[in-house]
Amino acid sequence: MPYKIISIRIDGELVTAREGETILEAARANGKQVPTLCYLKGLSAVGACRVCMVELAGTDRLFPACTTPIQEGMSIRTASAKLALYRRMAIELLLVERNHTCSACVSNGHCELQSLAQSLGITHVRYAYNNPHLPVDMSHPRFVLDHNRCILCTRCVRACAELEGASVWAVASRSIYSHIVSDLNDEWGNAHNCTGCGKCVQACPTGALAEKGFAVHEMVKQSDAVTRLAAQRAGSSR
Repeated sequence: MPYKIISIRIDGELVTAREGETILEAARANGKQVPTLCYLKGLSAVGACRVCMVELAGTDRLFPACTTPIQEGMSIRTASAKLALYRRMAIELLLVERNHTCSACVSNGHCELQSLAQSLGITHVRYAYNNPHLPVDMSHPRFVLDHNRCILCTRCVRACAELEGASVWAVASRSIYSHIVSDLNDEWGNAHNCTGCGKCVQACPTGALAEKGFAVHEMVKQSDAVTRLAAQRAGSSR
């Protein structure tokens, strides 16, 4: 069945997009860069990080580009002073919520959170750090989970459930007490459903999930491999 093509405006430019696409998909297909953290192509979109917020003509509300479907005649703004301010605030709040000490992180220099902060010109944060005392789970023979680096994007949760079908990960508690847990809050090394595939590690945008044996700034994630696998799965299911 052919897709219906509709017309929308993105940053004043009249473009066409396929009906059913999200604003993020339409924007990227037309060369517009919208920042994201929780989004990873091939996984379901959840709008958790709120970094991809965009403006729509006719309303003062901001909308998450990754979960908002396009409609005929939509006029979308992906870059403005208001959006830049909002995105900086969102990143600053993520930085103060945990203990993101880049100089001691295996993903230093290869971290999506760090890169996005740099692109937004964030050199310091305006809010008080929470400085929570969070554990590091070293129980798995190959991988490590450092809750201090986690931004609760749930990319690991979705990669494990949707691609591997193991459903090892989930989010427990609420608010600032929310954290990733494996197999009903047992240690990762005791998770019977874990296949050790490493998809969750590669999907993680920060140093929260990493392979053992890497020193500072040595861990380079292969999130594009997760996207390719998702595309292959989607193609084989048709």
